[in-house]
Amino acid sequence: MNDQANSVEERFETTVPATLSQWSRHDTTWMLGLFGTAIGAGTLFLPINAGLGGFWPLMILAVLAFPMTFYAHRGLTRFVLSGRDGADITEVVEEHFGLKAGVLITLLYFFAIFPILLIYSVALTNTVGSFLEHQLHIQPPPRAVLSLVLILGLLAVVRCGEQAIVKAMSLMVYPFIVALLFLAVFLIPHWNGGILTTASTPPEPSALLHTLWLAIPVMVFSFNHSPIISAFAVDQKRRYGANAEERSSQILSRAHVLMVVMVLFFVFSCVLTLSPAQLAEAKAQNLSILSYLANHFSNPTIAFAAPLIAFVAISKSFLGHYIGASEGLKGLIVKSGRRPAPKTLDRLTAAFMLVVCWIVATLNPSILGMIETLGGPIIAAILFLMPMYAIRKVPAMARYRGQASNVFVVLVGLVAITALVYSLMA
Repeated sequence: MNDQANSVEERFETTVPATLSQWSRHDTTWMLGLFGTAIGAGTLFLPINAGLGGFWPLMILAVLAFPMTFYAHRGLTRFVLSGRDGADITEVVEEHFGLKAGVLITLLYFFAIFPILLIYSVALTNTVGSFLEHQLHIQPPPRAVLSLVLILGLLAVVRCGEQAIVKAMSLMVYPFIVALLFLAVFLIPHWNGGILTTASTPPEPSALLHTLWLAIPVMVFSFNHSPIISAFAVDQKRRYGANAEERSSQILSRAHVLMVVMVLFFVFSCVLTLSPAQLAEAKAQNLSILSYLANHFSNPTIAFAAPLIAFVAISKSFLGHYIGASEGLKGLIVKSGRRPAPKTLDRLTAAFMLVVCWIVATLNPSILGMIETLGGPIIAAILFLMPMYAIRKVPAMARYRGQASNVFVVLVGLVAITALVYSLMA
């Protein structure tokens, strides 16, 4: 009888939602996991892309960074939370908009995220190969072998489950934060005004608006972590039940404050060190800010640390984007009418990801940047516009109507999409 009572009590404890009384280690892990997905290799190019427009556009972007990031990702989180228990983003779309819309969004979701995973596979192989050759002076193994070993290593983390992925990412965040801080502080003695030379002459309003229009997508996608939002929302709903929206917003806000403060400190430290002409030179050479700084200072410490930081950044982002890409692929398989057992579905997904990522990383094609750009408008539509449309149309999200932040998110989404389309056509 006691054993039966204990069993009932244990089941009761696992089904009762956690309370909001105190911040837990679980919340910290997710906060760092969100940070880890967003802040990756793109951060190492942000000082160049954001700084080229001059001082005033950069200041406006700095002010807009937190609301752009927070309100958009909160909207997508609320959208996933509005579905039935345990439903991911692909299932929630089908629940709210019907089967055809569910299939279409799932397809777009997958093809927006999966190419980024391929890009990270290529970048990881290039980074490690270059590090072995130039810093350790070791002849790297054949590209096919190196890429296979690296991707298998990351998929070994994936096979441990979603919580293991998030924990691994949160652990990898710590050295990345330390590295960003180290570099930003290291540059302080070398501050020479840099971008401040453009502050004395305010730009023409039309030129300022044009610069902001083209720069906003850069800022948006430097902080983008939409691929992990669905898994994040599902886990919060499972853990906090009716309180999931409130706790999710708290975790998101803290993650975004950490992102914005860390990244903007790094960006401003870089642009106060380098002149606009030097930033333009780095862009022309297609170098990350780390590589350019290493060459600029001829500093062996930066030259050695740069590939290690890039390795951590790319690995974190790979794991976070894998969650979204696998979610999309599983949704496509299920919506095709096939319903394999969960373990079989996981193995099929992992095998597909391994083979395609390995082939692309081995071939090292040059068209991946274009693929990422093509996926940009889709990600912006899913992140900014779809949740706001759902707020207007879906009864389960009616309580979020009438908020000024909704208008702001729609405007930023439209700006990002139109600027990306313009960049493709230009």
